[in-house]
Parts: sequence; structure tokens; C-alpha cells
Amino acid sequence: MFWPMLAIALGFLGVAVLGVLGIKVFVEAQRLGRQVTATTARISQASEDLERAATRLAATGDSLR
Repeated sequence: MFWPMLAIALGFLGVAVLGVLGIKVFVEAQRLGRQVTATTARISQASEDLERAATRLAATGDSLR
């Protein structure tokens, strides 16, 4: 009777450990998603800034001709 109880306890422990690790993976995946979203917004802002600067530079170059 000892071995079956031990097997059930270890099985439950294994499932509990996998559940905790699954929750950790889920939390880290959400954090990574937020970082990707923030980085995408920063890249978009930088490209808009670059486009404005290039437009001004082109206008300055046209006025020099």
C-alpha cells in the first residue's frame, strides 16, 4: 500500500511543478509581448522622425539649387 500512495503523491507533485512552470512561461510570454509592442512603437516613432528629417533635408537641398 505504501508504493501506490507514493506513486500518486509523486504524480501529483510532478503535475504541480509543471503547473507552476507553465504559469511562469505564460507570465514571461506576456512580458515579452509587452516589450515587443513597446519596441514596435519606438521603431514606428523613429521612422516617422526620420521621414520628417529627410523631408526637411530634401527641401533644404532643393532650395540650394
